[in-house]
Amino acid sequence: MIYAYIFVMAGVTYLIRMLPLTLFQKKITNVYIRSFLYYVPYACLTAMTFPAILYATESPVSAFAGLVTAVVFAVKEKSLVTVAGFSCVAVFLAERILGCV
Repeated sequence: MIYAYIFVMAGVTYLIRMLPLTLFQKKITNVYIRSFLYYVPYACLTAMTFPAILYATESPVSAFAGLVTAVVFAVKEKSLVTVAGFSCVAVFLAERILGCV
């Protein structure tokens, strides 16, 4: 029975990716649809990443400290490695102060 689930999921995934390529052969010229499609990847990435940020640590307070640190460094246009590094340090320090580790 598990193989049936796997084949159905594979078929649905294939159809989701294949149908737009076959149905929409012309370039999309509608401004509203193009702007919607432009922002979909950012919205999906945010929807997947944000809950992981809040539940990846021992305490929501340390997760929030890491999130705030990441936002501050990202707004200052620092590199991805710098943002990730300082966020990890902020979470580590917050958990040490809170005594979670």
